Amino acid sequence: MGKKGKKEKKGRGAEKTAAKMEKKVSKRSRKEEEDLEALIAHFQTLDAKKTQVVETPCPPPSPRLNASLSAHPEKDELILFGGEYFNGQKTLLYNELYIYNIRKDSWTRVEIPSAPPRRCAHQAVVVPQGGGQVWIFGGEFASPDGEQFYHYKDLWVLHLATRTWEQVRSPGGPSGRSGHRMVAWKRQLILFGGFHESTRDYIYYNDVYAFNLDTFTWSKLSPSGTGPTPRSGCQMTVTPQGSIVIYGGYSKQRVKKDVDRGTQHADMFLLKSEEGGEGRWTWTRINPSGAKPSPRSGFSVAVAPNHQTLLFGGVCDEEEEESLQGDFLNDLYFYDAAKNRWFAGQLKGPKLEKRKRRRGKKVEPEGADKQESGGASTQAPLEVVREVVAEDGTVVTIKQVLSAPSPAGRPQSDEEDGPDEAESPTIEPSPRSNAMLAVKHGRLYLYGGMFEAGNRQVTLSDLYCLDLHKMEEWTALVEMDPETQEWLEETDSEEDSDAVEGAEGRGEDEEDEDSGEDSGEEGGEQHHPLVRPGEQFADYLPRTEQYWVQLARDATRPGAQEKSVLRAAHATARAFFDDSA
Repeated sequence: MGKKGKKEKKGRGAEKTAAKMEKKVSKRSRKEEEDLEALIAHFQTLDAKKTQVVETPCPPPSPRLNASLSAHPEKDELILFGGEYFNGQKTLLYNELYIYNIRKDSWTRVEIPSAPPRRCAHQAVVVPQGGGQVWIFGGEFASPDGEQFYHYKDLWVLHLATRTWEQVRSPGGPSGRSGHRMVAWKRQLILFGGFHESTRDYIYYNDVYAFNLDTFTWSKLSPSGTGPTPRSGCQMTVTPQGSIVIYGGYSKQRVKKDVDRGTQHADMFLLKSEEGGEGRWTWTRINPSGAKPSPRSGFSVAVAPNHQTLLFGGVCDEEEEESLQGDFLNDLYFYDAAKNRWFAGQLKGPKLEKRKRRRGKKVEPEGADKQESGGASTQAPLEVVREVVAEDGTVVTIKQVLSAPSPAGRPQSDEEDGPDEAESPTIEPSPRSNAMLAVKHGRLYLYGGMFEAGNRQVTLSDLYCLDLHKMEEWTALVEMDPETQEWLEETDSEEDSDAVEGAEGRGEDEEDEDSGEDSGEEGGEQHHPLVRPGEQFADYLPRTEQYWVQLARDATRPGAQEKSVLRAAHATARAFFDDSA
């Protein structure tokens, strides 16, 4: 009894600490959220001019991540809402609604009056009643410079049959947050975790809330047992047995002043409703067997036709105190709750296509490079290496290990004709994180997401499909060339590179490549590596601030130097402008 009492006391202490931290974060973030509320209100005023539903056929949506992609419960449609995009200088948030018609392979933009404000990292859950409804909670809005955040705590429902938005106002719900997870369970929405971040502080959650779809009321659950630690971006799915599985996720904590350390969780928990106990739930930690996914964050989740949970991609970070490197992934894993077992998703390859090629005469396509092949008895995986080169000279190599349904890429034997046995490389999505997934009629649809190439963030707008019954190969419905994406910071990449090297001790007598002038030459014209000819300080400041913030982030991820680097950069530029006046 003594140990139990001590444990309960410790638990209450942890709750008090969390409550104090939440209050501290809330107080510090109130001012910046008030600033962002004015910007959100401005966008809402613009949206208020829409007075009727307008459906417009359109090309595929622009690149984005952290949106929601949902399958219509009755029609052959996918519903895309919200998301974010960073172009190197500005962060853009969306509240656009797109409908993808699966049979027609066509997109439609649907403008509906009184839509939710722009957001990303929200949660969307589809329920079948009333001709189909999409329930959306929370998410975040960011300032254009990406330095301030507003976390929503609002609840919306999109009535698919009538094409109308409705905000559902109910007290007692979760606090403002993003990165949380939400599922439909019987006649309730169950919400877990997430995080809230301000300029200086952050807090992660592990609380659980339920929203009753009949009474439109929130209730906070207090499950017994030891549950997951606070986290965001985890897997949350309902098992065929009626329990809820929580896997993985991400959180960070402050290890010392201005130094944070992230954790990629790989534990799994079961949240189960107690029989006969109204509103009583229990946490249980489970240890599944099989081929488990490697620790990662930013993965995407969907539910396969056999009620197995599907996990795709993400990023595996190797984090040190002053650096962060990540390997982006495009692998598939399935979790079978009935067997409590993970297994890797292996593609079989296009069997029918291979048979046709063997029956007929093989002709090498004109202009194609000859591929060599060997014996068909053993087939090794095919490694595809792709290099993405940013304009600042950074070369990032992305390696993909593909299944090899044919002997393509193997050494050619003297007895075989290479072109006869050659197969083109398997089509599949590039490695990425924060993509959107949905399953309809046993087919997995994957849209967008992002990966990093040096200091450049590449946001995707491609669309892929995979038949989960056959598990043969991906089909590219919308393709995208990452090299064509705008990256505004790259226009000054050579100047920026000079500035960074100068900050690291580069000699002042080195020549600036853009101007062709020697900044150290006696009697020569003064030159600052980031200042454009004739530019004023008022123009320079907003144009380059994001560059210096990104530089500090890359050096500290984040750390103590971010604000000091920014202040020093501005002071140096200010001094340059004063000297030049």
